[in-house]
Amino acid sequence: MLTEGGVNSPASLGFGDVRFCCRGNGMNASDQVRSVELAQRLASVAVLFRQHFPDARANLTPWRDDPQTRAHAEQESLDLSFHLPGWSPRSQCRSFLVQLRLEQSPAGGSARPRLLGVTIRGLTYDSERWRLASVGDWQPTGSHLPQPAVVEALQGFVRKVFELFGADASARAA
Repeated sequence: MLTEGGVNSPASLGFGDVRFCCRGNGMNASDQVRSVELAQRLASVAVLFRQHFPDARANLTPWRDDPQTRAHAEQESLDLSFHLPGWSPRSQCRSFLVQLRLEQSPAGGSARPRLLGVTIRGLTYDSERWRLASVGDWQPTGSHLPQPAVVEALQGFVRKVFELFGADASARAA
């Protein structure tokens, strides 16, 4: 149920279907931004992603706004998605969900939250196909892995996001 739709559309990531439920629904990035600095960083994240995947369209509100989704929301996560024009055999997905894990909630008053990690999930309408996290060896895991060139592009994107938030990406990289 993932397409270019907005909040409350049948195309957002509400995960009403139990087949597609993942632990720890995040928060829509657009709902979390409370400072100009964070808004600029978020826009820069979208630009960085599109440098690697120019056909992808950004969505800053990937989650439905319903009671079930809100019950599993994580305040320390900024979530945005990127949708490809169709299914990509290279990426083995239709959309990417990018979750930025922060040390504290962006709404918590600090103008500059610290980035702890990034998780990128490759999704289709039915399920999560793979996941790449900025822990361990930064390699994707899942049922249908993207091609090595896509993995390299995703790892480069994650490094740039750490640089953008002021963290030392080289210290976190394997």
